[in-house]
Amino acid sequence: MTDPTPAAADPRLHTRFCDLVGVRHPIVQTGMGWVAGSRLTAATARAGGLGIIAAAPMTFDQMVTAIDEVRAATDEPFGVNLRSDAGDIDRRVEHLVTAEVRVASFAQAPDRRTVDTLKAAGVVVIPTIGARRHAEKVAEWGVDAVIAQGAEGGGHTGVVPTSLLIGQVLDAIDLPVIVAGGFTDGRGLAAALAWGADAVAMGTRFLLTSDSDVPDAIKAIYLATPVTGTVVTRAVDGAPQRVVATPMVERLERSRLSAFPRAALNALRFRNLTGTPMRDLLAEGLRMKRSGNLTWGQVAMAANAPMLTRAALVDGHPEVGILPTGQGVGSIHELPSCAELIGRTVAEAGAALDRLSGPRE
Repeated sequence: MTDPTPAAADPRLHTRFCDLVGVRHPIVQTGMGWVAGSRLTAATARAGGLGIIAAAPMTFDQMVTAIDEVRAATDEPFGVNLRSDAGDIDRRVEHLVTAEVRVASFAQAPDRRTVDTLKAAGVVVIPTIGARRHAEKVAEWGVDAVIAQGAEGGGHTGVVPTSLLIGQVLDAIDLPVIVAGGFTDGRGLAAALAWGADAVAMGTRFLLTSDSDVPDAIKAIYLATPVTGTVVTRAVDGAPQRVVATPMVERLERSRLSAFPRAALNALRFRNLTGTPMRDLLAEGLRMKRSGNLTWGQVAMAANAPMLTRAALVDGHPEVGILPTGQGVGSIHELPSCAELIGRTVAEAGAALDRLSGPRE
């Protein structure tokens, strides 16, 4: 089932990314934890973009249900975002293959074995990277494309601005590159294509649609946030993360001495929510410690981000949670549907290209 009024096709906006994953438009809705469920993903897919289910904070059964719900809502291709270090990653990969999911995306690079398994089954593999060297590494492993996220992006982010990162990545690899970080409209899409990118990925812009299940009161906070209203903090889980600057974030910054006990408690809460046994929690922590050269304190703090994000984006309590966001939040002022957003973005991009080179004949 496609959207009843899809935007008219513009050949200038048809890229190799569109051919790779089978979508009409070079627009990706990112797999935002606790946000990108089946409803948002299906709405994006119906409108001609690539919707991605955020399966990282889901149990295996919840992921299966979400995939089934998207399948029931649309025949269009979609993706699923996975944690490469999840204890049941093999089982999840097996299900994506069985369910014939078109795209597997990863916030952290999957290992070569996982890439090989997915590609052998015809699943498109797209990790997110934040530096040239990361792009080179995953390209060697045989991934199909990358999402290059600049520092303007929301949630966990790097330090290289999008405008600089895209050139470095394009110079390093010969793969479709989806650029993310600060994109909210068609002018941004046209700029990305002019840089040489094959698509744009947007998170906050899709969070702020009528198809998003984020509580209305939380959406109102986002809509009231200016471009100067975000901050990059390490107080959540030890890694840089861009969030809305709220009193809760200020308290986290002031209370670093109590970070470890709070994080340890959140680790247990997160594992309880996802149904992971204690032995798997400890085994996963050990894997994280070895692979990332982390202290046990940093391992425990890694659970802060999903728990504090859930408190705000699912439970609706920003006073005890965080609001991950891209810096482009300050340019968003309304809540269109995904169909309206994608149609408008495509039209704006076409108009921008007309201004540069003249209208199509």
